[in-house]
Amino acid sequence: MTTPDALDPLPFFVYGTLRPGERNHDLFLRGRTDRAEPGRFSGAALYDGPGYPYAVEEPGGTVSGELVTASPRSYAGLLTELDRLEEYTPGNPHNLYERVPRPIERPNGTTIRAWVYLAAPAIAVRLRAGGRRIAGGDWLERG
Repeated sequence: MTTPDALDPLPFFVYGTLRPGERNHDLFLRGRTDRAEPGRFSGAALYDGPGYPYAVEEPGGTVSGELVTASPRSYAGLLTELDRLEEYTPGNPHNLYERVPRPIERPNGTTIRAWVYLAAPAIAVRLRAGGRRIAGGDWLERG
């Protein structure tokens, strides 16, 4: 049986340290992608973490980032490496993030499904209760 990842290699929506100019972009994405374009994730807010952000689903919010399409030859390895970076293992209750497919808006107004790493449920609860929300939803403009 094949996994949904193998059947449907989605692009990635990156909103923090994987964005161009940030510390993890070159380490993980340089030379492994076919396309990158701005994107917006509606229905989410961005919270400051310890050196990296968390996206949390919240009505009325928007998170800005990049929609990154991995090259076919790099997809499987990149998916594995990004899961490791984001401390995500399917079904693990101790995950920092959960990787989920969500609609991302492109600059031309169309939407595309992409993988988004959202704050894991327990972390999302703590952030909503007392985390520092990044006004405007853009990690690069966090000031």
